[in-house]
Amino acid sequence: MSVLAEMMSLEFAQRALVAAMLLAVLSSLVGFFVVLRRLAFVTVGLSHAALGGVALGVVLAQSPVLWAIVFAVAVALGMAALGAKGMSEDTSLGVFFPAAMAFGVLLIGVSPGWQRDLLAYLFGSVLAVTPADLWLLAGTTLVVTVIIVALFKELLYITFDEEGAHAAGLPVEPLRRLLLVICAVTVVVAIKVVGVILVSALLVIPAAAAGRLTYRWQGVLAGSFVVAAVSLVGGLAASFAAPGDLNVPAGAAAVLIAATVFGLCAAVGRVRR
Repeated sequence: MSVLAEMMSLEFAQRALVAAMLLAVLSSLVGFFVVLRRLAFVTVGLSHAALGGVALGVVLAQSPVLWAIVFAVAVALGMAALGAKGMSEDTSLGVFFPAAMAFGVLLIGVSPGWQRDLLAYLFGSVLAVTPADLWLLAGTTLVVTVIIVALFKELLYITFDEEGAHAAGLPVEPLRRLLLVICAVTVVVAIKVVGVILVSALLVIPAAAAGRLTYRWQGVLAGSFVVAAVSLVGGLAASFAAPGDLNVPAGAAAVLIAATVFGLCAAVGRVRR
């Protein structure tokens, strides 16, 4: 029996596959704007800021994901507020995310009994996705897809020409805030699958790989989805098929596959150009 066929016969593996495909859709849509707007470091900061919320949720015996969303969205809105006053996104992020992460590290240090619970969020575990996690991921994917499809032209406009968008009467600052909030929520719901440490790679590498092959936005979106889906399913299969004495994290395997695909796309793109 093939690995995928065996996985399809197990309920927890079925949930993991569905989660992988949903996350491929979500990461390709959001990653498209992350790469175009050069928000890669922002996603790194948001994921680490979310650690403070995760730690607080674990210590309070409440939903770590809910608290992570609160922390990440608060950091995103704080960045947007400072950005509206002229501070660059990377500088404002450098103010907020260390503070949020330091809060999480402090909670971990003073609550030694919770480290095991926090490790699941640091490194992710797609095979441990619960039905509740799946519903959250599905709902987030649906809402984000609807928003991006409805506002795609406006978001694309402010991405390439903010001054022109201002002149055209578009609400540039609200759109920037919305995009940062979408990034924050996407980062948090993806943490359960690939972990705090690797989640930014899932938003950046697939879109960057597709961008090596085409400049057309349709091609970048489609290529990003394919790279993300292949990487996530491949990482899941590698983790599932590994011998019992080997612990292959699905998230780490997925990121390595994506990085390999990026290298291939970069080489092909260089030859074609």
